[in-house]
Amino acid sequence: MKITRQKHAKKHLGFFRNNFGVREPYQILLDGTFCQAALRGRIQLREQLPRYLMGETQLCTTRCVLKELETLGKDLYGAKLIAQKCQVRNCPHFKSAVSGSECLLSMVEEGNPHHYFVATQDQNLSMKVKKKPGIPLMFIIQNTIVLDKPSPKTIAFVKAVESGQLVSVHEKQSIKHLKEERGLVKDPEQRRRKKRKKIKGPNPLSCLKKKKKATDTNSSASEKKRKRKRIRNRSTSKVLSEKQNAEG
Repeated sequence: MKITRQKHAKKHLGFFRNNFGVREPYQILLDGTFCQAALRGRIQLREQLPRYLMGETQLCTTRCVLKELETLGKDLYGAKLIAQKCQVRNCPHFKSAVSGSECLLSMVEEGNPHHYFVATQDQNLSMKVKKKPGIPLMFIIQNTIVLDKPSPKTIAFVKAVESGQLVSVHEKQSIKHLKEERGLVKDPEQRRRKKRKKIKGPNPLSCLKKKKKATDTNSSASEKKRKRKRIRNRSTSKVLSEKQNAEG
């Protein structure tokens, strides 16, 4: 049974890797229901998940999930301890927290760009996740972890991409990177830098101000020279008048 489960997991992972760019380390978003099921089944998630997926994993959750577990009280204290050991991913609900299921659903919007897995026991959340293409879904059944097969919505999306009707998010990202590498798409930050680097000529007004200062210094220097001449003239006239008085 264990070998067949791993074979199915390997097959499903290959599907998500080839069509949606899912890669290691696999980021698994846990909600409170999944943590509670792991606690009841005595499942060591940090040990068993990498072994089951045959690759490196990162256990993640959100602030909203932690807040929800806190409000639910003592009954889910053990699940809260498991969730607190996970990496906390930033969700868009900074001001007011929402339910854990609503938060996890918001984390996989817009084509699931971060390639999150959703791990939950919530049937309502599972149904909503299956309606979005490209999101790997995990759950616990009979004390064993299971990676669900791709949903009909996901398979239909892949077929539409293969027939050329749609372009996947993974393909859009790869096309964008290729264009940036070949210089076909210019980064707006580079444009700003280029604008800043432009060398401008001197301001004509600043030049005029400098000229005024030069004329002011010249005029002050000429005034000083005139004053000196006046002083000299006065001193010579004094000497002459004294000589005339002496002779008289």
